[in-house]
Amino acid sequence: MLDDFMTRAALAGIGTGLAAAPLGCFVVWRRMAYFGDATAHAAILGVALSLALSLPVVAGALVVALVMATVVTLISGRGYAMDTLLGVMAHSALAFGLVGVTFIDGVRIDLMAYLFGDILAVSRADLAVIWGGAVLVLGLIGWRWSALLTATLNADLARAAGIDPRREQLVLTLALAVVVAMAIKVVGVLLITALLIIPAATVRPFATTPERMGVLAAIVGMASAWIGLRASFALDTPTGPTIVCVAAVLFSLSTVPSTLRPSS
Repeated sequence: MLDDFMTRAALAGIGTGLAAAPLGCFVVWRRMAYFGDATAHAAILGVALSLALSLPVVAGALVVALVMATVVTLISGRGYAMDTLLGVMAHSALAFGLVGVTFIDGVRIDLMAYLFGDILAVSRADLAVIWGGAVLVLGLIGWRWSALLTATLNADLARAAGIDPRREQLVLTLALAVVVAMAIKVVGVLLITALLIIPAATVRPFATTPERMGVLAAIVGMASAWIGLRASFALDTPTGPTIVCVAAVLFSLSTVPSTLRPSS
């Protein structure tokens, strides 16, 4: 069954959506969209280092994304506004990564595949990485769910309950780095943030509890990947951007009830 490239692509998209969307709920609640974007941009530098050192691309992307997110977490609030710090580090890492790959001899590099994804080229090994990362991320979120929610709601309340908000931030940082590394093959570093944010934003008006929002976001993320894959195959369009387009359409549809509701 896994010899069919469409089957591998579908499983890769579903696995990525399953991991990214619930994590995206915390990104939305904490207003960390730019944080996720910065981590994703830094992954290109990890790709360049991996190719230069003949290491697996996922390993380099994971390490650099994790270092980037951790550094930002540790030095935030020390003289620079968060958006300024993220902007400087994100675009610097992206630029160094793009320049760095030009110095690598003997390796043919398809930058478009890393920037926008190449889900149709997913291998069995890539599938193992994607689903292994999905299990790790879901396990982290499930393990720390209550503590993460409390720290997200109010840092002082978390401290009163014996929860270290900074530790929970580092847990999210680790999960975010894993998602970025595993999603490179599917949607690319420039579109990962969309897969994190859009499903969560889509289901937010319909979620009565945080748990319900996480489950619904996962369903929307997986559906976006599946529908986007089928649509790109039928329309002969780039798969990664098509998946994001489907997610955006679903988000637009989710806003219709609120726009039709009469104002009081």
